[in-house]
Amino acid sequence: MPQHHKIAILGRKKDTANYERFLKENAFQPVTTFNPEEVSSCHGLLLPGGGDITPAFFGEKNKGSRAVDTELDILQFQALEFCIKHRLPVLGICKGMQLINTAFGGTIVQDMPGASLHLESGKDIYHPTLIEPGSLLYLLYGRTAQVNSAHHQCLNRIGTGLQVIQHCPIDQCPEAIVHESLPILGVQWHPERLDAAQTTLSGVPLLSFFSDGACSSPAPPSSLMADQAPPSCGPWPAQTDPSQSPEVP
Repeated sequence: MPQHHKIAILGRKKDTANYERFLKENAFQPVTTFNPEEVSSCHGLLLPGGGDITPAFFGEKNKGSRAVDTELDILQFQALEFCIKHRLPVLGICKGMQLINTAFGGTIVQDMPGASLHLESGKDIYHPTLIEPGSLLYLLYGRTAQVNSAHHQCLNRIGTGLQVIQHCPIDQCPEAIVHESLPILGVQWHPERLDAAQTTLSGVPLLSFFSDGACSSPAPPSSLMADQAPPSCGPWPAQTDPSQSPEVP
């Protein structure tokens, strides 16, 4: 993976160390920013985990959302909009996946019944998931994956153009989504901090999404509200043989 691939992390610097490390360890250059305009100089966008989305963005009052950061939400929506217009790859992790769903008109369960399966104070919880055959994650990991959870919310109504490609078979919680035509992927789990003592899963194969789906150069400088997007950056994802994956649970 070429070092020149710059990936924007739209978040507060104090909260992004794990994501920066994850990218650096795998030959990507993280650009942590609070300015959506900086995405134009990068090859992709990582929307990190964090607090909950302001419920007004999906048309609801607060019914259990915690640690909302409306300013950050707005900036992340703007960065995502830019990537949609310019077909830049977007990977959303935990809150990032929920923000993607909200941006496409979906909604969020603000406080899951039985959230104890996915959240425990101070540590991740590991649980099984099933992956849809033929999906991007299936090509990377196969049919099953033991993933880590640290969330009390989940997707409710799925946004327009998005498909659920991974779920928890215990409670049917969506664990990953992909857009049907744009290079946009979201996972509810945390690939940047998987514990090898708890799972054989590795988050590293997910980063092939940036190198295989990214443009060869950053998006041209442009207003976030540009009327026209450039031509498609090319096909995605790369078709890989799941039997060749180093991490198949």
